[in-house]
Amino acid sequence: MLIQIFPDNIDSRKIQQAVDVLKKGGVIIYPTDTVYSLGCAISNNKAIERLARLKGVKPEKAQFSIVCSGFSHLSDYSQPVGNPIFKMMKSVLPGPYTFVLEANRNIPRIFSAKRKTIGIRVPDNPIALALVAALGEPIVASSVHDEDALLEYTTDPERIDEKWGNQVDLVIDGGPGGFEASTILDCTGGAPSLIRQGKGSVEGLF
Repeated sequence: MLIQIFPDNIDSRKIQQAVDVLKKGGVIIYPTDTVYSLGCAISNNKAIERLARLKGVKPEKAQFSIVCSGFSHLSDYSQPVGNPIFKMMKSVLPGPYTFVLEANRNIPRIFSAKRKTIGIRVPDNPIALALVAALGEPIVASSVHDEDALLEYTTDPERIDEKWGNQVDLVIDGGPGGFEASTILDCTGGAPSLIRQGKGSVEGLF
């Protein structure tokens, strides 16, 4: 099912429609400030397993991140970060960055059994932020594109629906998506390090 939500005029009823799908263990596709993303509720292990199957990986080996609506979720799912890291994150979020942090025990065991870190996103996209806020918990996320290529269809919600619509429960058309993925910064060491250069600039960050 494809529904349209205008980012400049959020329809709360349609947001709730998507949230109801997530609460029932569904998988959706929604826009972010980078590329379109597959997502499910972090509290639903079966949905996480399904998301992993869609990406062709085992849950414990999946490089999923979690999409948060703000900094309140940081302490819920990650170990405390130092003041320099927190200031850096605050200066660029919401934005096209994924911060890899030390995970705490609240991360679902299904994909943290062999990993002690978690990628955290706060995207600068009103639809994504509204979804997480209404759901009341982070969304486990993985981009719709293949790792080796950002294909043209991944920017077009209608073409995304053609490819994925029969495999997911809901696709949100929030307008054209982007080609560039998020910039990934590893903050688990003494100083942040660049894992992947994406849409977010790192100039002046460290």
